[in-house]
Amino acid sequence: MNEDGTEQTGGKILEGVTVLDLSTFVTGGFCSAMLANQGAEVVKIEQPGYGDAIRHSGPPFIQGESPYYWTLNYGKKSIELDLKNPDAKEALYELVEETDIFIQNFRPGTAERLDVDYETLSEHNDDLIYLAISAFGQTGPWAERSGYDLLIQGMSGIMSVTGEEGRQPAKVGLPMTDLITAMWAAFGATTALYRREQTGEGEYIDLGMLEATLPWLTKQAGMVFAGEETKRMGTKDPVLAPYQTFETKDGYINVCILNEKLWGELCTAIDREDLVDDPRFAKNANRVDHLDELEAEIESTLTQETTETWISVIAEDAGVPAGPVYDVDEALDNPQIDARGTISEIDHPELGSVPVIEHPLKFENADSGFEMAPPLLGEHNRDVFREHGYSESEIDELERLGVFGDDEV
Repeated sequence: MNEDGTEQTGGKILEGVTVLDLSTFVTGGFCSAMLANQGAEVVKIEQPGYGDAIRHSGPPFIQGESPYYWTLNYGKKSIELDLKNPDAKEALYELVEETDIFIQNFRPGTAERLDVDYETLSEHNDDLIYLAISAFGQTGPWAERSGYDLLIQGMSGIMSVTGEEGRQPAKVGLPMTDLITAMWAAFGATTALYRREQTGEGEYIDLGMLEATLPWLTKQAGMVFAGEETKRMGTKDPVLAPYQTFETKDGYINVCILNEKLWGELCTAIDREDLVDDPRFAKNANRVDHLDELEAEIESTLTQETTETWISVIAEDAGVPAGPVYDVDEALDNPQIDARGTISEIDHPELGSVPVIEHPLKFENADSGFEMAPPLLGEHNRDVFREHGYSESEIDELERLGVFGDDEV
């Protein structure tokens, strides 16, 4: 409480929460990055001498570091533990005793073989929140299959509705199902923390990528529930028109019309009031039925001017939802993103500084944000155990026993 009796604000919401992240690549990594952004202390446990495989994902590399690795690992600490070494396993169990959330994304059965399964770890900490991420979950006929984003994009139906009609199914150009799963994981971990506050009980969370993705089908799932067939439509929409990408004189523009008011405002803005009175385009349902003719009419006008001109006319002057199709470098560097402080830099122990993409939650009464660069492999081997109460001589003994890998001996 403040001196005047009001509730104190500020600080990060997850300060005091500790996370051990034994996962590799994206699903667990982005989940724990989200938790780190909100103040959790995240300790990344890595294979000695090699680390998380995403460290080697590239090119490109910058002085031996993978920028892809950075985007998933801001704000964390890194320790190396050789889990085939019994002494390393005991050291892990001691860390687990003071851990709130444990994350792994092994194929089902692997955690048991490594003695880091929920049953084993909960013996050392009975209020532990244990997050087990896998491709298909811990049960069912496909549980033991391995799986990655491409497979899940295909099996979830996403690829069947992505790309141009009549062409090969297309993958979304980012690891969409990995990131979807990571966000469910962070949501599950924080809701389990809330439940633990109410009950005092720990939790085991079984999260499968395929199931994590299905709720995101929304519109397409609704069509299937109504007995309709889904299909690939490029940038077009199955139930709204015009809601798609159009070519301009020098690029592309997205136009999003959700009702008749916006339709009329668009036609006025581009000086095509004749389209309002055309019976083919009178209502949204008519426009959907005559989508090819609608596209031809609008694009014949939009190709006469540049994207910048049309953004000024349609979005800024008329207030109709429209925007350019940016390259990634433009998406990361534009007036809106600059004004919001989304892209900044963070100090790095070897590179001076590295770019950081801040996470978007901006709280009125709490802080958020990354404070540490993506860690070097094993950068915090000694720090983490020192903070856990180990003396320097005890940490020396861990090194001698090969807990941090043979390279440390």
